[in-house]
Amino acid sequence: MRARAWTTAIGGAFALALLAIAVAPIGVATAGAATAAAAKTPAVRFVTLPGYAEPGTPAKYDKVGVLETGNPRAKNVLVLIPGTSASAAYFEPLAKDIVRRASGWQVWSVERRENLLEDQSELDLAKQHRATAQQLYDYYLGYLTNPAVTQHFQLVPDSSVEFGKDWGMKVAVEDVRVVVKAAHKQGGKVVLGGHSLGGTITTAYATWDFGGKAGANGLAGLVFDDGGSPPTPVTDAQANASLGALQAGSPWLSVSGIGAPYTGLFSSVGSTLAVADPGGPSSLQTLAVLPAALKPPVPATNEAAYGYGLDTKTSPPGLVLAQAHLGQLAATGSPRGWSDAGGLTPVQRYADMFSGTGILGHDGTAWYHPLRLSIDAGAVADGNRNPAQTVLDVDATHGHDLPKRIRIYAFGAALGGTRQLDAARTLASQSGIPAKQVTIVDRQATYAHNDPAGASPKNAFLANLLPFLRAIG
Repeated sequence: MRARAWTTAIGGAFALALLAIAVAPIGVATAGAATAAAAKTPAVRFVTLPGYAEPGTPAKYDKVGVLETGNPRAKNVLVLIPGTSASAAYFEPLAKDIVRRASGWQVWSVERRENLLEDQSELDLAKQHRATAQQLYDYYLGYLTNPAVTQHFQLVPDSSVEFGKDWGMKVAVEDVRVVVKAAHKQGGKVVLGGHSLGGTITTAYATWDFGGKAGANGLAGLVFDDGGSPPTPVTDAQANASLGALQAGSPWLSVSGIGAPYTGLFSSVGSTLAVADPGGPSSLQTLAVLPAALKPPVPATNEAAYGYGLDTKTSPPGLVLAQAHLGQLAATGSPRGWSDAGGLTPVQRYADMFSGTGILGHDGTAWYHPLRLSIDAGAVADGNRNPAQTVLDVDATHGHDLPKRIRIYAFGAALGGTRQLDAARTLASQSGIPAKQVTIVDRQATYAHNDPAGASPKNAFLANLLPFLRAIG
């Protein structure tokens, strides 16, 4: 039976020791298999840990999730932090590629607390083939223009989640702290990395003051996937203005003028339809509230409509955060299909990243991205103390005393580019980290913002990441 249900944190007491919650994914191995590392499909587990106790936040939301990929006995852990409006499943195809080729490593992808607000009920049914494509579409979006649909998704009123306005950098860093400590219990090396805003959070964590010591103490490496923190911060006046606007408005970020949760819904539904019914006529193409710029000029399949809206050649400039080199519309067909030819990221792999294919309860999109987190990012400034940090309660102050043995890998794509690569160089140089321990790869001319995680079978980000990890582990 399909029913409205908001995803909530798993109740009960948790120790910091990992408590694995079986995801029961379709076609994905479960935890505990002794031969997981040798299996064709790596093991995948979702774990919920007690997070930072943020004053004012109900305890049921003080949780942090971890999507773990690989042999649970592997000692070394690469912890990855997703970017703006993304969540843990975004990394899953890449994580499988990593653990297949990097012996002794697991990949743990962080699921931030905002995703506890999501209603994944119908997506789960679609993933289990218990809901049709039409039912999926109607539940999340079709009801907006079809009053005959009476059983559907319910919005989370902003007034009921005012505490989300305090989910800034401090909350994110403290939640990552829980994950990093759990990773250390594996007994091996721990590397922290992130994509886009996740790269900024990585810098914030590495330079954060934990009892007088930098968060990077205990880390073996840092990985920046087209993200980071340039050394120039926002001013204290800008920080105060941003906080004032936040208090007067929604807790959540609007993406390209589309308010929460609709950007997330378009992404989750579009990607899941592309996986579940790739050749069926596009449902989103007929949705009146979907911006015209996202609709193909001809009747298209679910897969083709999804690719058209996010490929670099046809996606509107305002969606640069969501773009990849996916291919193009097929030359013929009615409805028109999709061709991966000429792309870097296969459209089905991209749909898997955002749908969370085979992972129940989770997708690759954050429907409710905390605006405060993006505001606070402007004060990290490569770990250099500045007035805006006082305004925003950001404590990233150890940018000049990271451990000199730490290794850094930075990959620049179209959005971050030179700016983010220079930030990685500055982070290393201001702490005296030897140049031989810093790997810089510039692909801004050829890789879109999401190609580093999505490109396959050839992937320059992965090709340089693997020797980086091997040198550490």
